[in-house]
Amino acid sequence: MKIAFQMDPIGAVNINADSSFRLAEEAQARGHELFYYPPENLSYQEGRIMARGHRMQVQRVAEAPAVLGPEEEVDLADYDVVWLRQDPPFDMFYITTTHLLERIHPKTLVVNDPFWVRNSPEKLLVLNFPQLTPPTTVARDLATIRAFKEKHGDIILKPLYGNGGAGVFRLTPDDRNLSSLFELFTGFSREPLIVQKYLPAVTKGDKRVILVDGEPVGAINRVPAAGETRSNMHVGGRPEKVGLTERDLEICATIGPVLKEKGQIFVGIDVIGDWLTEINVTSPTGIQELERFDGVNIAEKIWQAIEAKRG
Repeated sequence: MKIAFQMDPIGAVNINADSSFRLAEEAQARGHELFYYPPENLSYQEGRIMARGHRMQVQRVAEAPAVLGPEEEVDLADYDVVWLRQDPPFDMFYITTTHLLERIHPKTLVVNDPFWVRNSPEKLLVLNFPQLTPPTTVARDLATIRAFKEKHGDIILKPLYGNGGAGVFRLTPDDRNLSSLFELFTGFSREPLIVQKYLPAVTKGDKRVILVDGEPVGAINRVPAAGETRSNMHVGGRPEKVGLTERDLEICATIGPVLKEKGQIFVGIDVIGDWLTEINVTSPTGIQELERFDGVNIAEKIWQAIEAKRG
C-alpha cells in the first residue's frame, strides 16, 4: 500500500519512544511505500487534497531517523492510507486539517477518522461516559470553577485542548491561586478550562491503556517524578510495566465499541485508579514502551487492523 504520514518534523523524533516512527517502521517492514509531509504542507487545490513532502525510508539511527527523497507534491486521493499524526494543540489549524482530510476519507483511509477526531477531542469524549470519570466541569467563568473547587476541595485545573501535561495545575483546598490562574489562562486564550476532582491514586501512576480498533492490547503505568503532579512522560513521568485490571477491562468494554464505530483505530486512554480521565485520539503515544515491557508487536496489530479494512 501507499502510506502517507502527516506529522511533525520526522527528523526530530526519538527513535526509541516515538509512536509515529514505530508505525512507519512497521509499515516499511510490511512492504508498504511511505510518504512524509508536515501538516502545513497540506492544501486544497481546485477539488484535490494535495500534500507537499518526501518519499521516505525510516531507520533506527538517532541522528537520522529518516532518509527523504526530493520534495514533491502528491494527490492524497492516490494513497491507500493517510495517518493524521501531528501533535496538538487542537486549534483551528489542526481542525482545518481534519476538514481537508475528511474530503478523501474513506476512499483513502484516514487514521484516525478525521470527522470523529475533530468531534471527539481527548478531554471532551470522556464526557460521554460520566459513570467512568471523576467529577468534572468544563467552563470559562470563574464562578462555576470556584463553586466546583469549593465542593471538591482538591482539584486539577488544565486547558481543555492542551497536551503533554502543559498547563496542568493541582489546587489543594488551601490554595489561593485560582483567580490568578484563571486570569492567566483567559488572558491569552479563549478556550474553556476543564476541572476534575484530584485523584490521590495518581501518585501510584497514570495508566495509559492502548486500544486497537476498540480492543485493549495492553497498558503502561506512568509514575510522576518526585514532587510532580503530572505523570506525562514529556515532563519526566517514568514508564513502568503494568497489567490490565478488571476495572480497566470494564472501562474498555464500555468505550471500545464506540471507538470502533467512530473509526478510531489507534487510541490511548488514561486511567487513574478506577477512573477514566482522557481518551486520546489525536496523536496517542505509548507503543514502543508497551512493546518493550510486554514483548508484543503492537504496531503489527495496528497495521493488521488497517490492512483488514483496506481488503
